[in-house]
Amino acid sequence: MVVIPNLLSDVGRSVGLSTVMRVAGLVTRLLPIPQPTMLVGPGSSARLGHAVAGIGHQKILIVTDRVISGLGLLDGLTRALTEGGTAFCVFDEITPDAPIPQIEQGIEIFKAEGCDAIVAFGGGSAMDAAKAIGLSVTNHKHPRRLVGYFRGFHAPVPIYAVPTTAGTGSEVTVAAVISDPENNKKLVIADSRLVPKMAALDPELMTGLPPDITAATGMDALTHAIEAFIGHWSTSFTDRMALAAVGMIYDNLRVVYKNGKNLTARENMALASNYAGLAFTRANVGNVHAIAHQLGGKYHTPHGLANAIMLPHVLRFYGPCIDDKLAVLAVRAKVGAAAEPADVLAQKFLESIDALNRDLGIPRQLDALRKADIPALAKAACWEADTNYPVPRYMSVETCEELIRAVLPKAASRKKSTG
Repeated sequence: MVVIPNLLSDVGRSVGLSTVMRVAGLVTRLLPIPQPTMLVGPGSSARLGHAVAGIGHQKILIVTDRVISGLGLLDGLTRALTEGGTAFCVFDEITPDAPIPQIEQGIEIFKAEGCDAIVAFGGGSAMDAAKAIGLSVTNHKHPRRLVGYFRGFHAPVPIYAVPTTAGTGSEVTVAAVISDPENNKKLVIADSRLVPKMAALDPELMTGLPPDITAATGMDALTHAIEAFIGHWSTSFTDRMALAAVGMIYDNLRVVYKNGKNLTARENMALASNYAGLAFTRANVGNVHAIAHQLGGKYHTPHGLANAIMLPHVLRFYGPCIDDKLAVLAVRAKVGAAAEPADVLAQKFLESIDALNRDLGIPRQLDALRKADIPALAKAACWEADTNYPVPRYMSVETCEELIRAVLPKAASRKKSTG
């Protein structure tokens, strides 16, 4: 996602946030954003290993987590690197949200081992950590000093990516979202040079994902596509990518949720996540993400789950101003016919999201949420949205509080969780 300098917030409050964001959108259309060479299909992670070995790096740092390394998912890649004569070391300490202390540890290992490139292997946290490590080592800056937009003078070391979930689209994005455990916040490092050089979408790596992770990551990709499509920075290219992603997610997400071994559906979901990533990298996201980031920072709620819970509420808040867009999405999702009125199609699409969440076991409430936290969460979410995202309709802090309050757990759940 493209982070707009804080100066825009001050200007925006005097001349209108929407106008400023539209102008900023014109700038983002001119910003060159590279796209990685993509390898797709079963065994593509090994093919990426052979390709990277051919480039002639001195030593590769593989950034991943212990579950992935313990399951042997790295084997195809590492075997290919060894066959190609390329040395590597594995840093498998990454945990959800990519905490800064782990990134610091990765930086030290990269230096101590004499590495000159990185392979990010895993979900969004591994991707984000790899990007932060790669940018920090070339700029000799702590990750905190890179938070924001283009804070590094030098490009990162070459980064390659092997996603093992179909949700974040991090293999094509310009951002690294890391967490600050000291302050319970998520921080964004944004730089177009963070886009990996090459990536592999290997569905064989995704067949063992549990249904709940499959559901949450799939809804993350859907949220990316929807917010990119309805925002003010959309282009003909991002619209094509977003619509393709929505259609593929509706066709395949329920399938992989019920049968994770379906390679064709897994590959389609990986492509859908990739397309959604291409869409929101240039068109950006919106209020759903603004709220989800606060929930993740405060309660460590998985990002995709937070998006899934908040998505229906935020879309209904936007109201008629996005009916025409939702109507197009409804047709692409095959939940309505093009001949129907836009408002009817919009309602069908909203109802289809509710149905999809139900089918995927997504809860309607967030058990970790506490009423006393809502004002601060809403204030932070509005600040993030106002200063970064080209949303269709801006919300007041009071309105944002109402939306978050709608997902409070029931009294019995609160009592149980605190008793």
